[in-house]
Amino acid sequence: MNVVLLGTGTSHGVPVVGCACPTCTSTDPRDRRNRTGVHIECDGRGILIDTPPELRLQCLAHGVRRVDAVFYTHAHADHILGLDDLQPFNWRLGASIPCHGNPETLSRIEHAFPYAFGRAADSPVSAPSLRLQPIDGPVRCCGLEIVPVPVHHGDVAVLGYRIGPFAFLTDFNRIPDASRACLEGLEVLVLGALRPRPHPTHFSLTEAVAEARRIGARRTYFTHMTHELKHAETDAALPPGMALAYDGLRFAF
Repeated sequence: MNVVLLGTGTSHGVPVVGCACPTCTSTDPRDRRNRTGVHIECDGRGILIDTPPELRLQCLAHGVRRVDAVFYTHAHADHILGLDDLQPFNWRLGASIPCHGNPETLSRIEHAFPYAFGRAADSPVSAPSLRLQPIDGPVRCCGLEIVPVPVHHGDVAVLGYRIGPFAFLTDFNRIPDASRACLEGLEVLVLGALRPRPHPTHFSLTEAVAEARRIGARRTYFTHMTHELKHAETDAALPPGMALAYDGLRFAF
C-alpha cells in the first residue's frame, strides 16, 4: 500500500491570496499547501479520500493515474469541489466510480453535483459518472479494508478512515472514545491541526499533539494547516515522533 498526501492546507490554502506573511512568502516548498486530500494505491488500483479543489493539479503533480473509489470525510467545499476532475478516471476505468460517505455527506454532494449521479437527460457530456455508497461500517475496496472512524467537526458528523496501519482524520475537534479505540496500534496517523490558537470546530496544534499522545501511533503527522504554522520552525518544536505533513509526503506499507 502506497499513500501520498495530495494537499495539507486548510480551506484558504497556503499562500493565502493577498497575504505577505512569512509563511505565505516562504521559499520552503513545504509551506505551499493545497487543500487537503489523500491518494492510496494498492495493487495498481487507487482510492481517494476527498476531492479537493486542486485535484487535477494534485494528480498531475504526484503521478495519480487511477481512481477506483472515493471516500469522503464530509461535504465542506474544500473537500468536495474537485469532484468534476474525476471524469478522466471514468474514462480509464470505463465505469462509474463509487463515492462512499455518511448519508448526510452524500446527500449534500448529490445536491451540489446532481449531474454526476444517475445520468439525467440534461447532464453535460463532460460530467463524471459517479454512484453513491452510504457507509456505516468497514468496506472492502481495492483489496483493502477501509474502516470509517466517526468524529465531530463542531456540529457536523465527519468520518476519518483507518486502512491497515494508516489512519487519516482531518477537520474535527472531538473524537468519541469508541473511535479512539479504532485507532490502536497505528504505524502512521495523519491528524488535523489547524493553527496555534483555539478554534471552535478544529483542533489547535496543542490539542492535536495531546490527542496524538493519547492515540499513541508510532509516527504522527499534522495536516489541514493555516499559514499561522510555518513549517520549519513549527516542526522543530514538536515532540519526538510528531511532525508537520507537507504536500507530496509519501508512506509505503
